[in-house]
Amino acid sequence: MIERNITEADLLDIVDTGTTKYSDESHLWVFKGYPNRTDNLICAVLVLEYSVVIKTVMHNFSVEE
Repeated sequence: MIERNITEADLLDIVDTGTTKYSDESHLWVFKGYPNRTDNLICAVLVLEYSVVIKTVMHNFSVEE
């Protein structure tokens, strides 16, 4: 997060209000664009287990159809 200049507040906003794309029933990406950033989209990679685990945060993310 530090390397990508993403704050904890940004991460919570992405998880709470971002667009979700599932890989399977427990692995997903949550992503959101921010107009004030030039490295859109910001993406959090999540695993749903007994709790939500955020594995990494990426920038310059692109959605594959």
